[in-house]
Amino acid sequence: MCGRFSLGLVYGFSTRFGVPEVPELRPRYNIAPFQQVPIIVGGEAKSVKMMRWGLVPHWAKGEEFGLKLINVRSESVMEKPMFKPLLNRQRCLVPATGFYEWQRQGPRKRPYHVRVKEQEYFAMAGIYDTWSKEGKDLVTFSILTTAANATIAPIHDRMPVILRPEREAEWVSKEVLSADTLSEMFEPLPAASMDAYPVSDMVNDSHLDHPDMVVPQRMQQATLF
Repeated sequence: MCGRFSLGLVYGFSTRFGVPEVPELRPRYNIAPFQQVPIIVGGEAKSVKMMRWGLVPHWAKGEEFGLKLINVRSESVMEKPMFKPLLNRQRCLVPATGFYEWQRQGPRKRPYHVRVKEQEYFAMAGIYDTWSKEGKDLVTFSILTTAANATIAPIHDRMPVILRPEREAEWVSKEVLSADTLSEMFEPLPAASMDAYPVSDMVNDSHLDHPDMVVPQRMQQATLF
């Protein structure tokens, strides 16, 4: 799964993703569910929309539904009718510089920060929807997950669907994608292309947001002496 992620850069963002400049964009190191996130959508041209993390389908009775759907299994999104309209027409890119996962070590869970090697930015596959009540529109998204590769498997059995850069435009197009195309996109990135390392427990507190959160724990310890 993916319960936290980072977007720790702002320079080069618009060039990397082919979108207009986003003046309010700032580095973030501990993005958590129910927070507002810059999300990339398609159309005649790609653009950035602020969305809340945690999918609230348009038919949901209340916005608290989003707590259930911060992630959606890619296998389920292909099989379940409730996700079909979103998978067909409302796909989005979730830009990131890394994501966090927790490994159980005895009585505690240790956080790890995961990056894609040689890529300052990458995009996770998402779906989104608009929920309306009493004239209020709430746009929300969920991150798709897939089976973990060999780098992530010792930490967790799932990981986000990370799109290869050459497939990103196709993902946010308004075209209906075939099952074969989707299956290809949902394959986990090769293990050798990813790096995971332990970080500070600071990330456990969703109210904190600091650059030190993405610093390897061994480096943080070294600075104490």
